[in-house]
Amino acid sequence: MTDTSLELDITRVFDAPRDLVFKAWTDSEWGKEWSAPNGFTVPVSEGDLRVGGAWRLCMRRPAADDLWVGGVYREIVVPERLVFTHAWEDAQGTPGHETLVTVTLTQRGRKTEMRFRQTGFDSVESRDGHQEGWAECFDKLERLLSTSRAPYRSRAGS
Repeated sequence: MTDTSLELDITRVFDAPRDLVFKAWTDSEWGKEWSAPNGFTVPVSEGDLRVGGAWRLCMRRPAADDLWVGGVYREIVVPERLVFTHAWEDAQGTPGHETLVTVTLTQRGRKTEMRFRQTGFDSVESRDGHQEGWAECFDKLERLLSTSRAPYRSRAGS
């Protein structure tokens, strides 16, 4: 198995300015709106947005155990790049296998191209499961960016 077979690379174009897409990635209120697949809610989304700062969120599905995931910010270049670790936690809160996520945002006129890369998976099955989950999250993000109920739009200018 090659290293590239354990990488996930997704490119999406959002009809929103780059600073708004970056805000969606870094604001905890936004995280509660889009950062879990369909059928899940996010009751907790928190982060210390600085290099070395931690982030963590809880994905909740009805009649099931909560799923916790978190990591550490490795690089932050506002509003164009975000690099952070990503690890699921076990029932005791101990992080498991760690992957690395890189989000690069490029302004394309009035739209933003997002390149999402997640590297370091321990299996193709894990990569494929994440691909499905992220695709659902990015669909939610696209809807959120296009609606007036987006948290950032309601606070624009503040």
